[in-house]
Amino acid sequence: MNSASARAALGLVALSSLLLLAGCGKEDAAGPQARPAPQVGVVTLEAQPFTLTTELPGRTAAYRVAEVRPQVDGIVQKRLFKEGSEVKAGQQLYQIDPAIYQATLKSAEASVLSSRSLAERYKVLVADQAVSRQQYDEARAAQLQAEAALEKARIDVRYTKVLAPISGRVGRSAVTEGALVNNGQSQALAQIQQLDPIYVDVTQSASELLRLRRELASGQLEQIGGAAKVNLTLADGSTYAHAGRLEFSEVSVDQGTGSVVLRAVFPNPEQVLLPGMFVQAQLQTGGKAAAILAPQQGVARNAKGEATAMVVNADNKVEPRVLKAERTAGSFWLVSEGLQPGDRLITEGLQFIKPGVEVQVKPASNVPALSGATVAQPTEQKPAQQPAQSR
Repeated sequence: MNSASARAALGLVALSSLLLLAGCGKEDAAGPQARPAPQVGVVTLEAQPFTLTTELPGRTAAYRVAEVRPQVDGIVQKRLFKEGSEVKAGQQLYQIDPAIYQATLKSAEASVLSSRSLAERYKVLVADQAVSRQQYDEARAAQLQAEAALEKARIDVRYTKVLAPISGRVGRSAVTEGALVNNGQSQALAQIQQLDPIYVDVTQSASELLRLRRELASGQLEQIGGAAKVNLTLADGSTYAHAGRLEFSEVSVDQGTGSVVLRAVFPNPEQVLLPGMFVQAQLQTGGKAAAILAPQQGVARNAKGEATAMVVNADNKVEPRVLKAERTAGSFWLVSEGLQPGDRLITEGLQFIKPGVEVQVKPASNVPALSGATVAQPTEQKPAQQPAQSR
């Protein structure tokens, strides 16, 4: 009995060992399972028209400004305009007491008649040698002097009517009826400002201006034909309804601020813009007919400070690129070298890949759509010094 039980136990142990060895053999034959290729989100780059719009601070200024001043002395009798109203060039604004100037005019007219009569009489007598030639010349000179005095008297009478030198909106009056005014006084009677059109003076840093000119010279940007178009954002955040154009840029740099003044002119038919208002001007400074705009999520910086990106090549393998990207355009980089139309730029899954790895691609979901071809560029921004985007 005991020997039979022992043989049965040995048989069971041998059978278990054979089964275990068979299982191990199958595992060895199968080998380790292959890891799936990592999945990345890509953006397919396209060449598109691009306009660089620089946003600059500025203030409005009247198109024309004229101070109304008296040109004769006297007492103001009437004020003939409503403060804050529109006036036309040549419209009478004040009336100065003309009595003394009218009297002077009559005296000048009498002097002209007397001197003219004497000169005409001497003209006949000098032909008969009844008077000397010198007497006739003196009479003729006296006539001319009297005529000049008459003309001045007429001008003084006309100047008692103070007229508007330009058309525009007149401000508050500095004098009232009964005030004594004098020719050459320092205080103006009123001020007239032409508000349609209106100027907007904006400031641009000299460094940004030099950078823009360098990019235009190198071909990174192209000059926009004609006068540059300018748009405005008002102090309350609203957009001004009318577009303006750039008139000129100052020929010198302000030593205190290191900036250059640019002047734009805007139509102002509703007179929404008033002198002295603070505005933000969007100035179109350059463009490119076929620009490559790369999302910032797909651009980083290496240890040398160079812009780099990862793209998926035709074999679905990761390929590193070194870029030349010196300017941001909203949430995109304007790339001049290193990327071409049709390249598949990786913006998602960068932490799971390295150069040469085969990947599975899908459309990126972390990149905003580029809204149009015009993007804003703050004038003080220095994109070349920005840190790499976090993944």
